[in-house]
Amino acid sequence: MENYYTEVPELKHHLNNPMMQRICELKEREYRDKDEFDYAPLDYNDAMDSYDRILAITGEITGEVVAPNAEGVDEEGPHCENGRVEYASGTKRNLDAMVKAGLNGMTMPRRFGGLNFPITPYTMCAEIVAAADAGFGNIWSLQDCIETLYEFGNEEQHSRFIPRICAGETMSMDLTEPDAGSDLQSVMLKATFDEENNCWRLNGVKRFITNGDAQLHLVLARSEEGTRDGRGLSMFIYDKNEGGVDVRRIEHKLGIHGSPTCELVYKNAKAELCGDRKLGLIKYVMALMNGARLGIAAQSVGLSQAAYNEGLAYAKDRKQFGKAIIEFPAVYDMLATMKAKLDAGRSLLYQTSRYVDIYKALDDISRERKLTPEERQEQKKYAKLADSFTPLSKGMNSEYANQNAYDCIQIHGGSGFMMEYACQRIYRDARITSIYEGTTQLQTVAAIRYVTNGSYMQTIREFETVECSEEMKPLLDRVKAMADKLDACANKIKEAANQDLLDIVARRLVEMSADIIMSHLIIQDATRNAELFTKSAVVYVNYAEAEVEKHNKFIENFEVEDMENYKK
Repeated sequence: MENYYTEVPELKHHLNNPMMQRICELKEREYRDKDEFDYAPLDYNDAMDSYDRILAITGEITGEVVAPNAEGVDEEGPHCENGRVEYASGTKRNLDAMVKAGLNGMTMPRRFGGLNFPITPYTMCAEIVAAADAGFGNIWSLQDCIETLYEFGNEEQHSRFIPRICAGETMSMDLTEPDAGSDLQSVMLKATFDEENNCWRLNGVKRFITNGDAQLHLVLARSEEGTRDGRGLSMFIYDKNEGGVDVRRIEHKLGIHGSPTCELVYKNAKAELCGDRKLGLIKYVMALMNGARLGIAAQSVGLSQAAYNEGLAYAKDRKQFGKAIIEFPAVYDMLATMKAKLDAGRSLLYQTSRYVDIYKALDDISRERKLTPEERQEQKKYAKLADSFTPLSKGMNSEYANQNAYDCIQIHGGSGFMMEYACQRIYRDARITSIYEGTTQLQTVAAIRYVTNGSYMQTIREFETVECSEEMKPLLDRVKAMADKLDACANKIKEAANQDLLDIVARRLVEMSADIIMSHLIIQDATRNAELFTKSAVVYVNYAEAEVEKHNKFIENFEVEDMENYKK
């Protein structure tokens, strides 16, 4: 593709969602920046035009620079010499292009040199970049770590660090350790206060750190002597300019080769506290991880788009038995299902990002003034929706990325197993999405409470009242029947009051919820734009209905005593 934004009309559809008017109103504070910054929008239409132009620029750079470099970056990868990371040559060109275009610190206020973008158009940029090179997408999109520093750091830290990210410096979040992967409360990197120099010192090892030689790091470390749980952890800011951290090695990975995944050794490294002590894991990492999970959902959608593009192009070009293979039902069934998963997953991604936008904007406003009672209710509503939709968006889209990459190779046949085709890189890159920033199983742990407390069902019932086109009404009726099955399954499990039983069926209940929610969203999309989404709505509801019935039958027939058959 020449432009990864303008050639995907579904993106503009999601950009122009009606919720964007409220998002812009909150983010732009009634467009107050127009008197101080000549690039600030004058009104809603001007803001939307600005987002559209920046997305087009991102799409152009992605098509002209990032995509042509992708195979070379995958082959070359980064290098580690004398404790430092050297990016692949193509990665350097990518970063240079992004910095020159001013595509850094996108969501940060203009007073720091940012673009003051809402999360939604920024997330679209992340999807666009990932569609060309998911590994480079990791490096570039880690700029959103600055959201956590902006939210919890003090004004002095804001003025020192945020302009650097807006100018193009890179970031990382240093959480995982050799003995603390998913179990972050076991982090043991030691933070001790240096009274003489009035700073903190960090000592220990971090592992699996994406872009680990970045200029600015947010670091989870144990600040409270004698503790061994999450209450003893704090968040710190480490500046590479201060020294004290070396890259021991870069991991040799299956995919995302352009993104250096590092093991870091902290040796009395100077750092400063971000926010308050003891809240590192309990509050700050949770915020950081939710942002990262939305980012991986965007990366996953980008990979799904790339897989669909490659599969479609090959199916049109490849001829067997005297005709293009796209004419065979076995192939066009795969492609239709890939597109339906892509469209439904993208709808879930941007519904989530819009929820995040509203609650984060209101959070930011609350630091300037007291929210009105109506605003407090709005903030509470959208914070809950964002929290419940984020694990669905990350979990389902990462699984769809893997499934679409698998089918892309299947469409290529034997050629898909050859290294010269891009589908093998997409397949390798997609595999990590359902693992990092919380495995799909951990997304289920985060999501299942919204099944048992009725939050998902409440949202689903509200979606049932949203007006849809006449053409979509038969699909809507089928989705309502799917929701009844989910309700029955959830009630059966709740009535059993058995935690082990809930744990073993949790993923099935969460997937049922996600399938139904995405069915509603794709029906809403097809109502607003029949030409773009009708086919995907029909295909996806067919797919989701079968998935829901499969899970329904499993839960309907499952008894507590059956669990013994699953234990080894």
